[in-house]
Formats: sequence, C-alpha cells, structure tokens
Amino acid sequence: MRILCVDDEPLMLQMLEAAVKEAKPNEYIATFEYPDELLDDAKKNGCDIAFLDIHMSGMTGVQLAGELKKVNPKMNIIFVTGFSEYTGDAMRLHASGYIMKPVTAEAVKSELEDLRFPIVPKDNSLLRVQCFGNFDVFTPGGEHVRFERSRAKEIFAYLVHRQGSSCSTREIAAALFEDAPYDKKQQSYLQTLISAMTKALKKVGAESAIVKSYNALAVNPEVLDCDYYRFKELDAGAVNSYQNEYMSQYYWADFLYDNYDYE
Repeated sequence: MRILCVDDEPLMLQMLEAAVKEAKPNEYIATFEYPDELLDDAKKNGCDIAFLDIHMSGMTGVQLAGELKKVNPKMNIIFVTGFSEYTGDAMRLHASGYIMKPVTAEAVKSELEDLRFPIVPKDNSLLRVQCFGNFDVFTPGGEHVRFERSRAKEIFAYLVHRQGSSCSTREIAAALFEDAPYDKKQQSYLQTLISAMTKALKKVGAESAIVKSYNALAVNPEVLDCDYYRFKELDAGAVNSYQNEYMSQYYWADFLYDNYDYE
C-alpha cells in the first residue's frame, strides 16, 4: 500500500506523518510540502491513499484531489485541515474521509478502517499470477506451478488474459496455432494440452481456477491474485510494477486498458 501526505507547513506535515506511521507502521509512506510534487509521484508510482491538507498556497487540497481523481478514480482521498468550512467541497469530491487538525493516530486509524474504496488483500487466492514481464504462475506460498507442456501453460495464460471471458476451444486454438487448420488432429492435440493444464492446476489444489462448459473454458478471476487484474483495478503496487512488458513470451498478448492512461 502506498500512502502519500502533503502539507505546506513543515511542522504540520511532521505531525501528520507521525500519526500515519503510528497507525500504519508497515506501509510505504511518503510526504511532500508541495502538492505538485505529490501529484507527480502519484502519476509515476501510483497511490492508494492520499492525506491532503486543504488550505495550501498555490494548488489547494481540493484542487489537488480533483487532479488525483483523474489519475486514479478509486484513490482514497482523506482531507486534513483546521477549516471546517471546506467540508462541503470535500464531500462533493466523494472523499474517503475528513480529519481536523491537530491530527492524531486515532483519527487516522478511524479513517483507514472506513475507506471509500477498501484495499483488500487477496488472502483467499489459489494462485498468484504474474503477467508483467514473462508470464508465470505460483502458489500462494511462492512455489512455481509446473506445467509439463509449455503449450498447456500458454493456454492458461490466454485464459488469464481474457479475464473470465468464456473462450471456445476453436478460439484458443486460433490464438495458439494461428492459421493452422482446426482439424481433428489439432482438436485432439488441444484436448491433450487442456488435460495437461488441468493436471498441473489440480496438483497444487487450484483446479477450480478453471471454469469448464461445453467446448469452452474460462478462468475464475476471484481465486487469482494477478498483477494485471490489480492494475486494471488501479492498485498502486501493480501500476508501479508495470514496465511496458506484458506476457513477453507470447506473440498474441497485447496489453490493453482503455480506461487508464498509464503514461
């Protein structure tokens, strides 16, 4: 989790930082005296929660919140101020919370326990899936999932790429084998690969990651902790980890996300 704080008064910023660190001692926390510096950092590295002083010279906290919402509509904005008349502005921006100065750790904890956009770790995931860089699959404990056939792993990658959409066997074959004829020989080979994929997942207790229907397959996104899915949810850690490489070993893998301009 990335938490960013801004206040143009150094002493108030120190107090805010101390309160947030006491409330969340194990999280990444960065502080800024200038709102444009926080905005630049959020654009480059992502942000889950932003504590913003409202009454700042130049760009106000309310103006900064508007810019941050363009970066990440699901960013949790918590306003910090000594001026209660700004409450209406904060609420119109659908802020997550509002803290009056002087800031205390108790007030911070209270706001973090009631975020507008809760940050929930996927502790119940059956698999951890890496799409950024080369595609790979791990158990929750970090052990590689071993696929006996590389093409079986590629089928799973394609299903992950489709993010729960049902894919016919013909469609999977077209993605993996391009212009090769979809004849009985290819259909038989594809079924062998699907069986190998299922066997690899079953071996680590993750067979329910695949949803099967007549001549079609899909993944169940709810049981996967996937960096690509987290990116699409605007998770700060996933945004920060994306380095313009997505399933690099597969020619068909195009990274597309229309609703978020990473650059």
